[in-house]
Amino acid sequence: MSYSDHDLRAAASAGAISPEELQRLLAYLHQRAPSTDTPRAKFDAAHLLWYAGALIVIGAMGLFSTVAFSQMGGRALTACALAYALVFGLAGNHLWRRDLRVPGGLLIAIAVSMAPLAVYGLQAEFGWWGRFGKPGTVHDFYVWIKGSWLFMEIATVVAGCIALRFYRVPFIVAIISVALWFMSMDLTPWIFNVSHFDWEMRRIVSIWFGFGILATAWIVDYTSRSRDFGFWLHLFGLMAFWGGISATEGATELGKAVYCLMNVGLLAVAVIIVRRAYAVFGALGITMYLGHLADVVFKDSLLFPFALSLIGVAVVAAGLAYHRKQRVIAEWLAANLPAAVLRLRSHPTPSC
Repeated sequence: MSYSDHDLRAAASAGAISPEELQRLLAYLHQRAPSTDTPRAKFDAAHLLWYAGALIVIGAMGLFSTVAFSQMGGRALTACALAYALVFGLAGNHLWRRDLRVPGGLLIAIAVSMAPLAVYGLQAEFGWWGRFGKPGTVHDFYVWIKGSWLFMEIATVVAGCIALRFYRVPFIVAIISVALWFMSMDLTPWIFNVSHFDWEMRRIVSIWFGFGILATAWIVDYTSRSRDFGFWLHLFGLMAFWGGISATEGATELGKAVYCLMNVGLLAVAVIIVRRAYAVFGALGITMYLGHLADVVFKDSLLFPFALSLIGVAVVAAGLAYHRKQRVIAEWLAANLPAAVLRLRSHPTPSC
């Protein structure tokens, strides 16, 4: 729940808090107010067009590029990427300095997204593919898992970190997060030192790499005054970590039950630190486990659908009870959670 200055002054006028307490509270809240370096994104026509245009440009030079585009040659691809990065970087910097932070930041993000194309051109020009060989065209970078993509991903992360040093743009973290997500898959042949790797190898690397990204996201949440910068790290970290665990094959029924409990834990984390991404993945995991019960464990049980329906009604009832007692629960959490956890949930809801 969020309260405005008007709400707090009304509470003071009604005698709920004293004027002295009001002044101390306002001073404290203003001190903890999020930084105004980057304005919070709004969902209106202008912002929709800005984000859509940025994604179209990024896709045009990567995911939606054609075979003919790749046949330009490595030198031409690198020159094209550098030209794009220079033009969009200068334009973004110009808008940024004119206080048009959202479109300016998106243009800076486009410049950062040119890093993998520039490195691909260099590798193609000089044949620097290493022991895993040429992985394919630029378009294949977004489709296939290959060890040779690793240098492109490292360059993207480095370029994104440099850009964040000068421009506090949350969307740049999205580009870094995608590169880290790809890296979690493309690192498999390097870690196991094999050209051909199986599903289990990729799953293990995905779990541990995702766990590392999540740890980084929590650190960012703890040290940053805005939740926007951690949002994408949480999202792609969960994709790698949760995806790797969910892809486990041959697990026992006890293991699957533990998996369900893990997803219940994700729901609890979502409530405690107010991160919706954990709720989404937790709900998906519980749904998958219930589907397993219906398809395998209780396949021939007539009563299972009715029992599951009762569970669903109970969950809805629990949601209603939580809604009614939400303020009491929030106060209890504020009084009993450690200060480090309270710091994680004290930021405003992310704007993405």
